[in-house]
Amino acid sequence: MTEGRAAGRRGRGGGGAARRAARATAGIDCARFIERAIPNFELLNAEALEIIEHNAETVLEEIGVNFAENPAALARWRDAGADVQGERVRIPRGLARQLCATAPARFTQHARNPERNVEIGGKSLVLAPVYGPPFVRDLDGGRRYGTIEDFRRFVRLGYMSKWLHHSGGTVCEPTDVPVSKRHLDMLLAHMTLSDKPFMGSVTDPARARDSVEMCEILFGADFVAENTVMTSLININSPLTFDATMMGALEVYAQANQACIVSPFIVGGAMAPVSVAGTLTQVLAEVMAGVAYSQLVRPGAPVIFGAFVTSIDMNSGAPTFGTPEASQILYGAGQLARRLGLPFRSGGALCGAKLPDAQAAYETAHTLNAAMMGGVNFMLHSCGWLEGGLVASFEKFVMDADQLGALHKMAAGVATDPDAQAMDALREVGPGGHFLGCAHTQAHFRDAFWRSEVLDYKPFETWDEQGARDTAMLATERVQALLAQYEAPAMDPATREALEGFVARRKAELPDSAY
Repeated sequence: MTEGRAAGRRGRGGGGAARRAARATAGIDCARFIERAIPNFELLNAEALEIIEHNAETVLEEIGVNFAENPAALARWRDAGADVQGERVRIPRGLARQLCATAPARFTQHARNPERNVEIGGKSLVLAPVYGPPFVRDLDGGRRYGTIEDFRRFVRLGYMSKWLHHSGGTVCEPTDVPVSKRHLDMLLAHMTLSDKPFMGSVTDPARARDSVEMCEILFGADFVAENTVMTSLININSPLTFDATMMGALEVYAQANQACIVSPFIVGGAMAPVSVAGTLTQVLAEVMAGVAYSQLVRPGAPVIFGAFVTSIDMNSGAPTFGTPEASQILYGAGQLARRLGLPFRSGGALCGAKLPDAQAAYETAHTLNAAMMGGVNFMLHSCGWLEGGLVASFEKFVMDADQLGALHKMAAGVATDPDAQAMDALREVGPGGHFLGCAHTQAHFRDAFWRSEVLDYKPFETWDEQGARDTAMLATERVQALLAQYEAPAMDPATREALEGFVARRKAELPDSAY
């Protein structure tokens, strides 16, 4: 980024323009991010946690981690006191944890509509959609490669979804756009079709820089310099390897004070030990090394402790989801993250199912509930995931997004104020009566119980007369209804013009490439 480019954009975005756009936005019903009023489930006792922490430090000190093809990273580690031999970095016991201490325990990610800002950390839970599938699926077109128009449809659905707080990142891969250029179209879609927070590109450091520059157009360079406006996913090449592409993107974002999720990508038994304790040891070692490195780049840069862990089917070699072991690792990783004082990312609507069917529902429910109870702060893949992450499903997107409403209700806890105690209702009805017509029920029936906007509650006869539709058919109708109601959030015309001009200019500069 040149100084002239940045200076020429300073007046276009920022807080004032964002607030004016927010006031003009059509009234979309969007829930605030979750603040849990319930306790986290603490699976591991203190002794188990201390064993895992000790072993993780041993891994860093004795085995070490690789920072591949990244001389600058090796120099930073050497200057910090690590033992660097070739690309192997061995980190003295306690050094990584000491460096992690400068990362914030909670931070705000700003949206262009300030009403959509999210808090990440503490007792909060921010829900973001599926990330990364090359394929999409719906009832009409079946399974196919994703396109930029599919991507835009997902962004619109995310914007219209009440319980979804975040627009996400690569909701599906738009394979009809060259890899070298598609990040520009994806970011433009997030910025113009939604006013929720979003993620930046990590597939190349130059694409991360493009993401920062586009945010400077949207928010204003001064605002971006002082605030976090992106949270982006940095996957570790497990086991114990940090590649130059992901670390290059992390360096760009950390230097710009933008948040990164440092996340091991683990299929247990293939990329980590088969035991829960062994996997948690590797997860903690990898995360501490990655977070510590972000703080070497810029102390105080916001970062999230990530954990994406599945088990493996030892017969087929395929990853499995919603298993007890995966939930145990999620619970344990959450405890380790809180002991480090870092926000925690895990969970999602994970499943290995090929269709939005009973397998998808069971596996998804296990992970969503574990994420709720395990203290997750940022839940990527919270809706739309199918086939082990290879497919983004339109039907499952709205089915999952609907179920996220149940998480909101569960997280609110149980009210015990005088009205919730309902003593007046008990006195009014007395023995042998019913509560349907009492004053307390009449006052609260509209919001007393969470209610799905997708699932069918009708009697059999009515359901049968209306076409005997299954959940997938009802979800298709929901997709169509939401897209038909969609209206783009208002945006300052000069900002839109500047964003579109940047995208056109960068596309003209970049060669078409599949890498």
